Amino acid sequence: MNKDLLETIKKLSHVEGFKNVCPEHGQHDPMPSTEVLQEIVQLLRSVIFPGYFGDSAVNTRTMVYHIGVNVDKLQILLEQQIRAGLCFTSRTESLECRAFDRTSKEKATAFITQLPEIRELLHTDVIAAYNGDPAAKSFGEVIFCYPSIRAISNYRIAHALLQLDVPLIPRIITEMAHSETGIDIHPGAKIDSYFTIDHGTGVVIGETATIGSNVKMYQGVTLGAKSFPLDQDGNPIKGIQRHPHIGNNVIIYSNSTILGNITVGDNAVIGGNLWVDTDVPAGAKLAQNQKIKK
Repeated sequence: MNKDLLETIKKLSHVEGFKNVCPEHGQHDPMPSTEVLQEIVQLLRSVIFPGYFGDSAVNTRTMVYHIGVNVDKLQILLEQQIRAGLCFTSRTESLECRAFDRTSKEKATAFITQLPEIRELLHTDVIAAYNGDPAAKSFGEVIFCYPSIRAISNYRIAHALLQLDVPLIPRIITEMAHSETGIDIHPGAKIDSYFTIDHGTGVVIGETATIGSNVKMYQGVTLGAKSFPLDQDGNPIKGIQRHPHIGNNVIIYSNSTILGNITVGDNAVIGGNLWVDTDVPAGAKLAQNQKIKK
């Protein structure tokens, strides 16, 4: 090999050069795999929306077989990735990492048993998208075509995993949807039923945001943090409530930015291109160059 290339390989292999991002794990400890997690998401989509994803020939006669095969594969892959996430975040040695075998199996099983409830929630999101868009011709079109359903699917999957204290993996799953759709939903956000995002590109929903039932958003909406309180050493304080609480039956039009630990009351309407950093009363209607209307 060329001498210059050999020298470059040595430099790239020198751990001190990237020690801050080099994972400390044993030789046989697993790392999370984005490729496997993509396969897991596709399996989940094929179980939640049979025929739309995965085998398009599935029907009522083959449903049990189709779902059974996918769930069996899902269990194996999910156990592996949960274990990898636990090992990665704990930074343990190989012997200790093996102690996560039972925990990862229990968490994978607990997640899979929630799939009927996750599917029911996602069905409400499909209904909301269909009812909220006169251009939609069928529920099937919504499932096939709408980026919001893909992003919300990933979010609801990731949120369920996060609720089971699965580290890292939920965030990877929502960031996959972010890359695919342009919709950024943190898995820590809490979102109720019948949620829809029209168009969707550029939507950001932060970690501690809460969203009630029957909420509709348009493209470019941000539910973000207004500021980051610092500790005595000047570092951002993690884990505090810093995102908005959105009530039931709220509509937020395109490119509006809603910041901080504030409340938007039930049945409020926030017009487009607005900056909102104070509480919005229930039933209020906000528009540019206008005061709050009740």
